[in-house]
Amino acid sequence: MSQLIMTVDDSPSMRMLLRAALTDMGYRVLEAEDGVHALDTLDAVTADTAPDLVITDINMPRMDGFGLIEALRRQPGHRNLPILVLTTESSDEKKARAREAGATGWIVKPFNPEKLAAAIRRVLH
Repeated sequence: MSQLIMTVDDSPSMRMLLRAALTDMGYRVLEAEDGVHALDTLDAVTADTAPDLVITDINMPRMDGFGLIEALRRQPGHRNLPILVLTTESSDEKKARAREAGATGWIVKPFNPEKLAAAIRRVLH
């Protein structure tokens, strides 16, 4: 069975672009519109439906990407889950904050599908 990637972004068009790119790469996709929605969705997953990777935006309503990463790292079941940040933010300060929160990697929007694929392979293998 193909690996499952959760995308977390408040932009429907960005989720659509990610879904298209990821399904073209052979991944299954689970979507959430912000950190709260992502955590609610993850609370309901079983071992069979748990994502292998989370790709999250930083700037979102209700709970931003930093809050989501920190919340996931506090949960034993998600402590080692790879998390890629996909954002328009490119400041070293934001990257450092994401790393401190527990992010595995960082991709700047707009994303290049080949770079995205390479980043995913790096964290999943």
